[in-house]
Amino acid sequence: MAVLSVVLQPPENQEQAESMLAPFLGSPLVETIWIASRSPLGKPLPPRCRQAPPDAFSSGAALNDLLCRIETPWLLMIPDARRLEIPPPSLERLLEVAEITGAGLVYADFRDRGTDGRLHDHPLIDYSMGSIRDTFDFGPLMLFSVPAISQTLKIRGAIPPLKHAALYDLRLKLSLDSAVFHLQEFLCTRTEIDSRSSGEKIFDYVRSDQQAVQKEMENVAMDHLQRLGAFLSPIFKPLPPGSQDFPVEASVIIPVRNRKRTILEAVDSALSQKTDFPFNLIVVDNFSTDGTTELLAERAKTCPALHSRIPVRDDLDIGGCWNEAVSDPACGRYAVQLDSDDLYSRPDALQQLVNLLRTGHYAMVIGSYTLVNEHLEEISPGLVDHREWTPENGRNNALRINGLGAPRAFSTEILRKTGFLNVGYGEDYALALQLSRYYKIGRIYESLYLCRRWTDNTDAALPIEKINRNDLFKDRIRTLEILARQRQNGCKP
Repeated sequence: MAVLSVVLQPPENQEQAESMLAPFLGSPLVETIWIASRSPLGKPLPPRCRQAPPDAFSSGAALNDLLCRIETPWLLMIPDARRLEIPPPSLERLLEVAEITGAGLVYADFRDRGTDGRLHDHPLIDYSMGSIRDTFDFGPLMLFSVPAISQTLKIRGAIPPLKHAALYDLRLKLSLDSAVFHLQEFLCTRTEIDSRSSGEKIFDYVRSDQQAVQKEMENVAMDHLQRLGAFLSPIFKPLPPGSQDFPVEASVIIPVRNRKRTILEAVDSALSQKTDFPFNLIVVDNFSTDGTTELLAERAKTCPALHSRIPVRDDLDIGGCWNEAVSDPACGRYAVQLDSDDLYSRPDALQQLVNLLRTGHYAMVIGSYTLVNEHLEEISPGLVDHREWTPENGRNNALRINGLGAPRAFSTEILRKTGFLNVGYGEDYALALQLSRYYKIGRIYESLYLCRRWTDNTDAALPIEKINRNDLFKDRIRTLEILARQRQNGCKP
């Protein structure tokens, strides 16, 4: 019995497109195949195939219209135009799991076929309340319950007249009323065409040609936060009055482990800053074994402003090292970030950050940075200024994106109360979300910082397991933050 409709965007290559259609054309479970393209298949279309608008996954009008035409209880969406290999049992398994779970959306792990023909497992992560970023990876196969969609759209309203974010809007709404189930089985194989490393892909959303897309995604996410009761209006707490004494006005904080090649460049970059206030540099050397410790000790002999510390605890990650620095008696009134392989791009970077903090309006200030290679030559996308941030809505949109930028500067008194999570990834993001729940965050849109992208970056070329662990961590942080904001708004989680 035919119980399934399929909407797919086939590859442009006709042979690959026909190959992708084959498992659906041969399945008695499939009633109709909607082809969302200007069809490389020619006319007439194969049996049971119908033309869908090319923008069926992105346009609100097109997706609303298509959903009205679906007459089966299940809808399989395949928005990825890459070539897929789908074994015949996969459709049966997806439908079986959907029936058992009663989920509104089921997605499954898959495998990537590299350019060399080799297969690589591509596991996914579970969906949660905090999975509201528009880049959440569902894999190639998204099986929807049509009755669940119909019920959700009755409750939440039709998909708005969007150009880019229709599918994003649909799955956010659906997640409020139905379960989203992750099937940990490899049900298809996708031919990989984007061979860039994880360190290159993370900057896609800040590219200038994505501004219209990102603004629409932001609007959809804000509607979702409103429905969740987690949207924060632009009303902020004033900063508590300062009560502590500090030896200097600011401290540049550098956590480091095994960065012999770059640590002294970072130190010199910090110490060369021109300011109208006294400052120092606190380096937390997390038990380096490559000679970094000795380099710092030698430099400290002739540089009284450099304080090199080795923690007592041996279980600290980056966040824990920051806590060590901030609690140090030498720490200044403001704590300013510099990574051990990065540099300030101008001699007044520290002055600009502190000037904004001195106004007393902000618990945290974030500058902008320029991406460079190991030779300090600018690389794409160049300046990363996070202009998606607005004073009114930045703290809400922060829940949708994966990072807020650099360099970061803080009120030390506030940091001593909140602290960082003792983790090696996302500690800055988690703290920024927490601070923005109450206080204003200031922005500087000029480049103050050179962010070096090279092989020693901790996120340069991560395996999928590490990517998943990082993504899952940030989704969990977002879940906790949404719950906290619901409580702050007086909404029952």
